Amino acid sequence: MAEIIGVIGAGTMGNGIAQVAARAGYDVVLRDVEERFLERALTAISKSLQRDVDKDRLQETEKQSIIKRISPTTDLEALREASFVIEAITEDLEIKSEVFKLLDKLVPAQAILASNTSSISITRLGAVTGRPDKVIGMHFMNPVPVMKLVEVIRGLATSTETYQRVRDLAEQMGKTALDCQDSPGFISNRVLMPMINEAVFTLHEGVATRESIDGIMKLGMNHPMGPLELADFIGLDVCLAIMNVLYEGFGDSKYRPCPLLKRYVAAGWLGRKTGRGFYEY
Repeated sequence: MAEIIGVIGAGTMGNGIAQVAARAGYDVVLRDVEERFLERALTAISKSLQRDVDKDRLQETEKQSIIKRISPTTDLEALREASFVIEAITEDLEIKSEVFKLLDKLVPAQAILASNTSSISITRLGAVTGRPDKVIGMHFMNPVPVMKLVEVIRGLATSTETYQRVRDLAEQMGKTALDCQDSPGFISNRVLMPMINEAVFTLHEGVATRESIDGIMKLGMNHPMGPLELADFIGLDVCLAIMNVLYEGFGDSKYRPCPLLKRYVAAGWLGRKTGRGFYEY
């Protein structure tokens, strides 16, 4: 019997993780709260794989096999036999903690519980379970099928065995695993988000237009995407949530979220996913 990987959350990150796990040969149970989210996820996975079929990087039969290895469900009980569970739900400590408590009671004692969190403390998530040694961060990058990095975050209690198993899993998925200790924002977002926030401050203060700010960073720093365009791609609500984690975690004013970022999130201008952020879509 093939090893089962559970993925909680069928959004952009969750369906991407499910796709790379299934493509690596694992049986995947993809769980979300509503059927419509699961249907949307399977459509996205099919489209993503079809691009590889069109470019002769994948056979049609292989595509169908990958999709068949993914079992969508709204029932948490379907994860009972999973040996790994990767949580990829909203960036909220309370909601994630509730999921980890439920999983801890449900899955086998030896199963590893990983979070795709981009900033929340792995130590705190581990502490709500009876297996903090088996709780770890697996921060995939968007888009998951394309981006090679998985940031592996060890909580205070994470065991070396758990860490090694997760590194091996990431590599079997075709990813490069780079590790860091549990600290607000880890490495990726501790470095990236203040840059995005500073770009928002320059827009807020009228230092330059959005096009000029992004153009300077693209042409001058060789960034593939300007910081404001990248913020729209990530989601302004996600950017704000991470800045709040950094601000609260370090208590340092340099991490204070820009008022303009807060206003846009309050207005529901969250970027590409809502059709408007710093740009219109």
